[in-house]
Amino acid sequence: MPLPFTPGGLIFDCDGTLADTMPLHYQAWRATLDRAGHPALFTEEQFYAWAGAPAYEILERLALQHGVTLALADLTHEKEMTYQKLIPQLTPIEPVLAELRRFYGTVPMAVVSGGMKVLVDETLDILGIRECFEIVVGSGEVTKGKPDPEGMLLAAKTLGVAPENCIVYEDGPAGIEAARRAGMRAVDITKFIG
Repeated sequence: MPLPFTPGGLIFDCDGTLADTMPLHYQAWRATLDRAGHPALFTEEQFYAWAGAPAYEILERLALQHGVTLALADLTHEKEMTYQKLIPQLTPIEPVLAELRRFYGTVPMAVVSGGMKVLVDETLDILGIRECFEIVVGSGEVTKGKPDPEGMLLAAKTLGVAPENCIVYEDGPAGIEAARRAGMRAVDITKFIG
């Protein structure tokens, strides 16, 4: 993955970027919404289009879009706990981990995810890369999820790197847009991993 310049800091998304967890997340969504009596509420296509958005925000959007009332907090918790049981099945996305290893120890790094920090930390632990990051920003550390740039800007500030000197690795449109709004350059990893 060639970079346009030598970065001052690197920011990685977690799900779908560092780890191949997106099918597991969708499986958790399906199980949760099916149990809640909404089997047709969230298509796989829509799930991937909204990649990077926190679960609570996804449920808000779904309720608005379909004109239904959802127990947002309860369903968010249920979805995340359902996903947590699936985490041991995750696999690494090796080309992205190779980039991480290439810069580890020379460039400060962070993770910015729409997932709960405890679940992101668990993913990083399974991958054996938690110590590579100076900060992990999850959905609970920001007031607005991607495509809002809040998480990206918080990571850059913590790393002590100007936003324009950061490179963001992302797999979802919302994360790429968040990077753009933060004044950062983004690498769309889907163009490199197929």
